[in-house]
Amino acid sequence: MTAPRDVRSLIADAVRRLAAAGVESPDHDARTLLAHVLRVQRSRLPLIGDVTDAQAAELDALVSRRSGREPLQHLTGVAHFRHVELLVGPGVFVPRPETELLAGWAVEEAGRLDDPVVVDLGTGSGAMAKAIAHEVPQARVHAVELDERAHAWAARNLESTGIDLRQGDLAEAFDDLAGTVDVVVSNPPYIPHEAWESVDVEVRDHDPELALYAAGDGLDTIRAVERRAAVLLRPGGVVGVEHADVQGTTAPAVFTATGSWDQVRDHEDLTGRPRFVTARLAR
Repeated sequence: MTAPRDVRSLIADAVRRLAAAGVESPDHDARTLLAHVLRVQRSRLPLIGDVTDAQAAELDALVSRRSGREPLQHLTGVAHFRHVELLVGPGVFVPRPETELLAGWAVEEAGRLDDPVVVDLGTGSGAMAKAIAHEVPQARVHAVELDERAHAWAARNLESTGIDLRQGDLAEAFDDLAGTVDVVVSNPPYIPHEAWESVDVEVRDHDPELALYAAGDGLDTIRAVERRAAVLLRPGGVVGVEHADVQGTTAPAVFTATGSWDQVRDHEDLTGRPRFVTARLAR
C-alpha cells in the first residue's frame, strides 16, 4: 500500500506516532516538522496539496527522531525566544518559554533608562542577551558563557548585534564593569544532581549538563550569581535569576541572607509556579 502523501494524512500519521511516543505536543510538533520540510510557514500548510516522496521520507525520518525524544529545536535548527530567532543544536541549552518572563522583566527594567548597561551571566545560546538588545536598542549588553560549545552557538546568534560576548566563568566575569551595571540577568544551572530522573527526557539526554545541574542543594550557582551581581551592579541596580519551581523560598533566601539587597521578590511563571527571583542592590 502506498504511504499517504497529502498534507492532512501526513500530519495525522505524525501526530499518532508522536503521541504514542509520549511527546507532550504532538499536533504542534507534527505541523512544525512538516512546515520545516516544506520550507513554509505553518499557517500555509492548509494551502499545500500533495508532497513529494522525498519530502514524505524526510518527514518520516524527523518524526522518528522526535519520537525518540530528540528536541524539536534540534531537528529544525532554530528556537524562537520572545521576538528573536536563535540557532540551536547539540551542545547548547534550548531556551524555554518560562525564561521569556525573566527576559521581559529585564526589558522593562532596562527600558526605563536612557543608557542602560545589562549583563547576562551564563548566556547559553545568547537568548536573553539577544532579546534584550533587540527590544531595548539603547542598551549596552554584555554576556558571558563558560562552555566552549555553547559559547560557539552564542557567537553565531549574537554576531552583528553589538553585544559584548565573552567566554569565561560567570563567577569572575566583567571585573571591568564593576559598579557600573544597571541590570543583571541569569538563567543558571539549578537542578541538584540527585534530581536528574525528574528532568524531561529531551532536556536530560540532549541539553548540556553544565547548563542543568548545580552542586549541593542546586543553589550553588545562584549563590555565585548573587555574589557577582553585588560586585557588578551600581547601588540601586537590579538582578533577576531563574530557579526551579521548588526553590521559590530558598532562592530568594540566597539574597535576603546577605543583607545587601532590597525589594527581594519572587515571581511566578504562566502556570503559577515560582520561577525567578529579583532584587535591588541596597544604596
